[in-house]
Amino acid sequence: MIRVSVMYPFTEGARFDHDYYRDQHMPMFKARLGDACRSVQVDRGLAGPTPGSKPLYEAMCHVLCDSVEAFQAAFGPHAKEINGDVKNYTDIRPVMQISSVVA
Repeated sequence: MIRVSVMYPFTEGARFDHDYYRDQHMPMFKARLGDACRSVQVDRGLAGPTPGSKPLYEAMCHVLCDSVEAFQAAFGPHAKEINGDVKNYTDIRPVMQISSVVA
């Protein structure tokens, strides 16, 4: 099992439409991945580790898939459409990581 994490670093003054991300982008993303997508979680950053600090990330999504190959095979044909939609909800450049789920 792998986790694909897409993280949007908190940037003062940046634009991020959480409603669009949750209600439009993520359902489209999940639909395009189809059965390769086992589950999706969406996080909205609230705070950093110390009182009053800003979050490290404005938002994150975490997608569980069976393998890197399954994710890439499902994402690849739709990458242009999915990546093209980013401008509709943010001007933050996302950071992506694929991890092995170990626990």
